Amino acid sequence: MPLRRRPILLLVALALAVLAPSAAVAEPFPATIRLPDGFRPEGIASGRGTSLYVGSIPTGAVWAGDARSGRGAVLVPPHEGRAAIGIKVDPRNRIFVAGGPTGQGYVYDAGTGGDLASYQLTPAGTAETFVNDVVVTREAAYFTDSRNPQLYVVPLGRHGGLPGQDAVRTLPLTGDDFVMQPGNNLNGIVAAKGGRVLVVVQSNTGKLFTVNPRSGATDEIDLGGATVTNGDGLLLLGSFLFVVRNRDNLIAVVKLSHSLSSGRVVAELTDPDFDVPTTLTVTAGSLYTVNARFGNPDPDNARYDIVRVNGRDD
Repeated sequence: MPLRRRPILLLVALALAVLAPSAAVAEPFPATIRLPDGFRPEGIASGRGTSLYVGSIPTGAVWAGDARSGRGAVLVPPHEGRAAIGIKVDPRNRIFVAGGPTGQGYVYDAGTGGDLASYQLTPAGTAETFVNDVVVTREAAYFTDSRNPQLYVVPLGRHGGLPGQDAVRTLPLTGDDFVMQPGNNLNGIVAAKGGRVLVVVQSNTGKLFTVNPRSGATDEIDLGGATVTNGDGLLLLGSFLFVVRNRDNLIAVVKLSHSLSSGRVVAELTDPDFDVPTTLTVTAGSLYTVNARFGNPDPDNARYDIVRVNGRDD
């Protein structure tokens, strides 16, 4: 049952307003933004101003649009042999893309859509991989793999310079708390404490973990018995961690302790427009998610939308 805690939701709204002060707008933004039919999205990210970017799972294309007007178009065209799962836009206006079953990662110019770099992340000989999501810090881009207990690290050089393939490394995860299970394991990832700590979700168990980005040591975040099963994209705003629970059609809001060792689920946000949302972002003081519509019988011709989350908890 969704949690009914209006004071907590007010705190969440305050966090959005403080961390995205451009929320005051003359006219309401669209409640939904239509993507191209058959686009089959998964990842969403915000960039400069009120820009939004969405990746296409089967083609690797990236759509770019504006949250204020609701208009947009494909920026990065389809690339044969590529895929786009989780995406992030960094302060240098670059789009980092997790390549799913390709075992690769890509970087595009968010202004022109041009290729900047591509990386083979999965080591040779890996039987199965699914590079699911990415987060970018001042030090590196970190990619999760839902099939293997490791992160992939693309270190950034001076002024954020992109390295060559030889610099890519694998960061094995250690610690007794994290145990691989059948199905999708590591999924969403965010950075905390200025990039000194990473937070990840294990979709099949509904557990959250901190990861030391240097050693790979993991520790479970104690949720007091609660879980965030089907956890997909993550968004951290202050001490609030937003977890999209895709097939549950809701966003769990977790209030984390200062040490990140524990947290509690304080709200569950729903929206009548949700249809298997996967990832989320924030712009102009509002949360935005994208409907992946997994299980649709005709995905190549189906309608897909970005949803401006209305924040209901019932």
